[in-house]
Amino acid sequence: MSQTEAPSIRLMGTRARAAARVLRSLPTARKVAALAAIAAGLRAQAGVILAANAQDVAAAVAAGLPEPMVARLRLSPAALEGIAADVEAVSRLPDPVGETGPVQTQPSGIRVSTRRVPLGVLGVIYESRPNVTVDVAALALMSGNAVILRGGKETGRSNAALEEVIHAALRAQGLLADAVQVIRDPARGRMLELLKLDDLVDAIIPRGGAGLHRFCVENATVPVIVGGIGVVHVYLDASFARTPGDRAKAAALLHNAKVQKPSACNALDTLLLDRAALSTLPELVRPLVADAVTLRADPETLAVLQAAGVPAQAAAEADYGTEFLSLTLSIKTVSGLDEALDFIAAHGNHTDVILTRDPAQAERFVQDVDSAAVMVNASPRFNDGGQLGLGAEVAISTQKLHARGPMGLRELTTTKWVVEGEGAIRR
Repeated sequence: MSQTEAPSIRLMGTRARAAARVLRSLPTARKVAALAAIAAGLRAQAGVILAANAQDVAAAVAAGLPEPMVARLRLSPAALEGIAADVEAVSRLPDPVGETGPVQTQPSGIRVSTRRVPLGVLGVIYESRPNVTVDVAALALMSGNAVILRGGKETGRSNAALEEVIHAALRAQGLLADAVQVIRDPARGRMLELLKLDDLVDAIIPRGGAGLHRFCVENATVPVIVGGIGVVHVYLDASFARTPGDRAKAAALLHNAKVQKPSACNALDTLLLDRAALSTLPELVRPLVADAVTLRADPETLAVLQAAGVPAQAAAEADYGTEFLSLTLSIKTVSGLDEALDFIAAHGNHTDVILTRDPAQAERFVQDVDSAAVMVNASPRFNDGGQLGLGAEVAISTQKLHARGPMGLRELTTTKWVVEGEGAIRR
């Protein structure tokens, strides 16, 4: 279908609502079969998908898009196989739909319980990554939801090819292709229409930068689940820097947190260092500098780094509280846990880590830090649906209502009350 023949957003919402009515009662076995068909289709149509993606990549390069965005856009045979494998992994997860809570009999004689049900119709808005198209489709289908997807204009051909594969798989399984729909018109107005389709869409989930999230929150009449934005901190307590072994672990963890995938929302932004461990800092950050990480430090920290011959820049106030999404790290020396907690309270909400050998310090950190994920002696890169046992994820929610942290199958469901009686009347 050409863009000029594309259905209106309202028509897409109407079709999605009809598909959602079917999906919410679909047996687990049929959902599993649908995901297996999608994975098989991805493999069978790999050539078509990769050719479409190559066109998107060429257009992105010609348009001068930054290399990190082009890298997120690019698919390879191995990456496509990984996407197919992820779909199969989702199909093996426990199906949360239909789970029932304990039945309680009230004095009136009614029996009361809760039952887990899909949210209904999801609108997911995202940028660059075509794998998101398939990940979200798989999670939506397995959790019994229909979904309307709006990717960035740079992924237009890739997403169209992926939608065709998903539709063919759904039809082959006797299901409505309208369960997964991609908005192919990249005009911003179409996104605005989706944000205001509150009579047909149950939740909007944006995945992208702060600007996208703010746009959705300010313009939507559909409830928006905000996530994926936030500053990631590691606080290094002096107790974790006393031995060569612990310092080696700390250096490796910091390197993993910053370098493995600097564009990810769970990559390290700010290192908070206990003043009692300041002398060990050059040893900890040299591996970062060797991999082209730019260090921005407060005056006290900068003096120690420069004296040790470690290149670093003076930090501006704006460097604290900034999500860099690049090979830049801000560092600040603090007087201990109290100051670290105050700093995180002012700047954090996503993922925060403490490195310590003091159980009391660790417990206080876990209790006090109010973020989506709090970690003890582990890289913030573990704040990910797959790593936390959820399979794939739709997003990482940093709000507190409905869902918080990685959103997998269970987070795409809600509950309804079920009340049973024998002709019961209220007195």
